[in-house]
Amino acid sequence: MRSITFELCAETLQACLAAREGGANRIELCSALRKDGLTPSHGFVQAAVKQTGLPVYVLLRPRTGDFVYGDAEFALMREDLLHARTLGASGFALGILRSDGTVDLKRTRELVELAAPLEVTFHRAFDLTPSLDEALEDVIATGCKRVLTSGGEHDVVAGSGSLARLVESAAERVDIAAGGGLRLDNAAKVARATHAHHFHGSVRKIVANAVSASGLAQWFTNEYVVEPNDIRAMIDALRDGE
Repeated sequence: MRSITFELCAETLQACLAAREGGANRIELCSALRKDGLTPSHGFVQAAVKQTGLPVYVLLRPRTGDFVYGDAEFALMREDLLHARTLGASGFALGILRSDGTVDLKRTRELVELAAPLEVTFHRAFDLTPSLDEALEDVIATGCKRVLTSGGEHDVVAGSGSLARLVESAAERVDIAAGGGLRLDNAAKVARATHAHHFHGSVRKIVANAVSASGLAQWFTNEYVVEPNDIRAMIDALRDGE
């Protein structure tokens, strides 16, 4: 069996507790996964740290949309980083680009230094850069310890070839984490094709709930839950994908 690190992307405390029970190595904490993730509340960070005992990496993303941030938005990211440190965060996930789509080395390096000695992951903003090979070298130069990527494609299956190349190019200078569309039914295939040892996924299921309003109308909302057994199955599939 291969040695793998699995990070659960969690937007609820239920998912965080499932990560603990299911054997995940760490948690990337966020809110609004339907919008590709935003910075979680400070109360959520504190609860996840205290109740799981797992390393919690906090997403620093102040808004939806692109990853080109103004001065005020960057200041928010700095403050959220500093506060999350006081709450026991073990690391951070972030991605900052310049207007031409390349990695913003200056600002990324500033946050990496502010976070030290805690680790920083450069998230899937990486996949929007014009050259993954150049972006990889830029991210390494910033001091980030990890790159979360789907290989520049919409999911890790389509990006498997690029992911394998990135793993080889990184040459252990930075960890390449395969994430984006990682599911139980493709995990072994992705692990086998990419030769990656780091993986990221949400492993969540939809549970439909009926909600009534004043007894006069009903509508349906989707609730997402994470089962510890599914996390265990994901980890087993990734380990077996040799």
